[in-house]
Amino acid sequence: MAETGIITGEDGRDRCFWHGNLPEYQRYHDEEWGRPVVEDIRLFEKICLEGFQSGLSWLTILRKRENFRAAFAGFDFEKVARFDDADIERCVGDAGIIRHRGKIVSTINNARRAIALRDEFGSLARYFWGYEPAAAERPEILDLAHLRANPTTPVSVRISKDLKKRGWTFVGPTTVYAFMQAMGLVNDHIEGCYCRKEVEAMRCALVRP
Repeated sequence: MAETGIITGEDGRDRCFWHGNLPEYQRYHDEEWGRPVVEDIRLFEKICLEGFQSGLSWLTILRKRENFRAAFAGFDFEKVARFDDADIERCVGDAGIIRHRGKIVSTINNARRAIALRDEFGSLARYFWGYEPAAAERPEILDLAHLRANPTTPVSVRISKDLKKRGWTFVGPTTVYAFMQAMGLVNDHIEGCYCRKEVEAMRCALVRP
């Protein structure tokens, strides 16, 4: 990896380093990460999976994502909110996901909290995008040094505090910032990554909820 944090793929394109040129991880980088999301179920899925990822690599979660979707009713939070003790035991016994009881229970709890949030704000998207950082809160140049120095931001701290106050769990500031990066609330593709301009164009064209 160059000090810039940019690596060149076999296709000749320059990208953020973190996918390591692994095909499935590169696809995630190219096609999903940072591209703005306003669908509530996808937002809920991502914040839950970021909680599961804590202490693990995102690649581990990515490889199990379809299993997670099967286990948690496609992350339809209306359905997950109705999960009971039998569902918890089913998930704990599911070798296809991360069998962490606390995180499984947290996902069910957060589904119930998500319903309350949607009912209050109209959608999860409206709540989360309401925290989108202003341009003045963002670095002029997004480089590797900045990313390494800022695993959290003032905005991710504010969101984390508010969610915890509302009863959400496994939503620390680092987890929330990873969610913000993935869902396009910020564009953290490093300068020089070919995706950066594409993502910024999508963000400019986005009709905020």
